[in-house]
Amino acid sequence: MNWTLVGSLMALVSVGAGAFGAHGLKSHITVERMETFEVAVRYQMYHAMGLMLAGILDAQQAGWCFSGGILIFSGSLYLLVLTEQRWLGAITPVGGFLFLVGWLLLAIHSKE
Repeated sequence: MNWTLVGSLMALVSVGAGAFGAHGLKSHITVERMETFEVAVRYQMYHAMGLMLAGILDAQQAGWCFSGGILIFSGSLYLLVLTEQRWLGAITPVGGFLFLVGWLLLAIHSKE
């Protein structure tokens, strides 16, 4: 997988989501929901950078973990904010765990 490309696209989506939140959502949702949306955007961007690093280092397993983490962590928070389905918060930690595993795998890979 070309993780540099995937990371670049995830960063693009993160910037778009941030703009959407700031300009399209802010006046329609509570402050608490806006803060949750901002966490999703921020973590997506951090891990988009991790994906690009995984691509540069050819750390395939880390790339898969970061991608899954973005989809589950940030994706569940985006959906939580947009739909108010509170149960989505229960799956968010799975994405966080994938982020942790991704960083660990990247550290292990960098020692090779």
